[in-house]
Formats: sequence, structure tokens, C-alpha cells
Amino acid sequence: MSEKRIILEMGTGNDLYGQDYTKAARRAVQDALHHSSITLFSKLGIDHSEMRVSVTIGVQDPEQVDCDLVASDLPRGRAEVRAVKGGLDVVDEEAGTRHVVATAAIEAFLPDLSGKYVQG
Repeated sequence: MSEKRIILEMGTGNDLYGQDYTKAARRAVQDALHHSSITLFSKLGIDHSEMRVSVTIGVQDPEQVDCDLVASDLPRGRAEVRAVKGGLDVVDEEAGTRHVVATAAIEAFLPDLSGKYVQG
């Protein structure tokens, strides 16, 4: 069955002192999730398990993101997380530190229900 994207949310997160890409990614996901309140499931009687959730994390060093840990933060749906080159590192030369900024795009998909519901 084909799918339709029903949600697109974006968020940003950072780790200012720990230089931890996974922590910044998790904060970006939480930021995006806090922008959503979806009543679709309860109103139409759709089970959350039918939703596929695709998360793209942008950071300067994608290999440093624990995608499984980020996926575990998602409260609903079947999660898939991938990390790509993006985000921002802000280097403090004087302190010898790097501030990590991550971006997250969360997309949610449901099976195409075209024709299943008829307006009465």
C-alpha cells in the first residue's frame, strides 16, 4: 500500500560543552516533537503503529550520532533515523572547545486512506 506524508516538523538542538552529537540530535528531535499535537489518530481511530516515522539528523560529523538511541526517543510509530552532513559546529579557539548544533526533520507517513472515509 502506498503512503502519504501527514506530518513534517523541524527542530534544532545543541550541546554547548560536551561536544556530543547524539545529545544535540536528541535535543533537536525533542524540539521538533514539542511543536506537534496531532488529534488525527484518536479522531479517525487509527493505531499509532500504522505510522512510519522518518527522522533525518543534520550534524557536521554524522558518524558520531547513535541513531538507535535517537529513535528510542520517539513516542509513536515505527521509527527510522539517519544522520547526514549538516548542522553546525561553532569552534571556540580560545577555550579549545566545539559547540555542536544539530537539526532534525521528522516526517510521519500513514498508509494512503484515499476513499476510505466519505464525508457524510
